[in-house]
Amino acid sequence: MRQIRTILALSAVTAVAVTGMIGGATADTPRASDKNIVATAVAAGKFKTLTSLLKRAGLAKTLQGKGPYTVFAPTDAAFAKVPDATLARLARNRAKLRSVLLLHVAEGRLTAAKLTKRRSVKTLNGHRLAIRVRGGKVFVGGARVVTADVTASNGVIHAINKVLLPR
Repeated sequence: MRQIRTILALSAVTAVAVTGMIGGATADTPRASDKNIVATAVAAGKFKTLTSLLKRAGLAKTLQGKGPYTVFAPTDAAFAKVPDATLARLARNRAKLRSVLLLHVAEGRLTAAKLTKRRSVKTLNGHRLAIRVRGGKVFVGGARVVTADVTASNGVIHAINKVLLPR
């Protein structure tokens, strides 16, 4: 049974590598390997809330640095699902905002192929996020990866459909 799951997971990763898609993402997603993570996220146009919060938390410079980093980046649609009161509370508390944002960042360049070989990943805020592959879809910390392997000069971005909040 474990071998079947591994084969299915590797098949899903192969499909991602060939088509540039996970969970319906299009192959025309920006692949900007000459830009850093923040510049790549800005160019993608679907991470406006995330990049704004990274700047507010003082983390944009870190993610523009050498790295490499892996960012599990909630899309603007994912942030739209978070209650306004929660976002306002985070915006007022820089330490808590940094903690939440660092929950979305791991050290190293973890491509989809590498992620699916793991059970979890340790984030920069010290928490571990579970990694699961179900039905050909990759989930990190319960969020579905909607676009995988958006490369940047200092790492990789995986767009996710949910904002991860510490428990």
